[in-house]
Amino acid sequence: MHQNQLGVTVGMVRELVVDQFPHLAAKSITEFESEGTVNLIFRIGTELVARFPLQPGREVEETREWLLSEAEAARVLLANTSFPVPEPVGIGEPGAGYPLPWSMQTWLPGVTASHEDPAGSVAFAENLASFIEQVRSIETGGRVFSGRGRGGELASHDEWMETCFAESERLLEVSRLRRVWARFRKLPRESTDVMTHGDLVPGNVLVGDGRLVGVLDVGGLGPADPALDLVGAWHLLDREPRRLLRVRLGCGDLEWERGKAWAFEQAMGAAWYYQHSNEAMHRMGLRTLERILAEEPA
Repeated sequence: MHQNQLGVTVGMVRELVVDQFPHLAAKSITEFESEGTVNLIFRIGTELVARFPLQPGREVEETREWLLSEAEAARVLLANTSFPVPEPVGIGEPGAGYPLPWSMQTWLPGVTASHEDPAGSVAFAENLASFIEQVRSIETGGRVFSGRGRGGELASHDEWMETCFAESERLLEVSRLRRVWARFRKLPRESTDVMTHGDLVPGNVLVGDGRLVGVLDVGGLGPADPALDLVGAWHLLDREPRRLLRVRLGCGDLEWERGKAWAFEQAMGAAWYYQHSNEAMHRMGLRTLERILAEEPA
């Protein structure tokens, strides 16, 4: 999925587990085919997973700090929300030909929304609204958004969006999409930062019987535009459940439109970037754009 991404084999994982988590040496190890874009996933027995960052270029200490912050985010969510997230078990060190730290956490039952589509489920929409409310209620501790990704000013993504438009010429109706972004990028930022999950895409939510039963990839937890987690409304829900989520959260017009804009920015990148490498993400991008364009002028 990424240029020069790191490779990991079952044999490498076994060597790392035997060396660093010897009490797990007898557990089976199998690679888990995930639509995730950040980590390779290996199941350790039936109750644990090992996660290995894919992208090269990070320093060892930088990666370790990220994994530690991800573990802390999981603990915060476990203490403040009613939905399961993976519990941190430990941080592994480089070895066996793998150059970075890696993480061990608990396995959550359920299937991702990429495989059990909750788009028409009112119950799922209500659960998603509850999760967003609970995350928003976590204290920011005076922190504000300071990253370069989604969650700050929409117009700061102009350069990335220009790349997306150029790469999508043979895939999408780019002239119309440019007009949509021209409106979105001007939406003003008026609300103060709240805590957000930051990446409520289908591959990061677990579904069971049409309900939200777990949330994955929690390392992005942090202060940001309150509209950021509204991307889930467009990535995950059809029109009526989406409307109910808006009512439940009490979203005004500006917040709702900014949530749509963040979903648009993410979908534009997913549609072309993963076209030949991650079918689930590519499909999500196209579906989200379709939902957004259905509510935009032709």
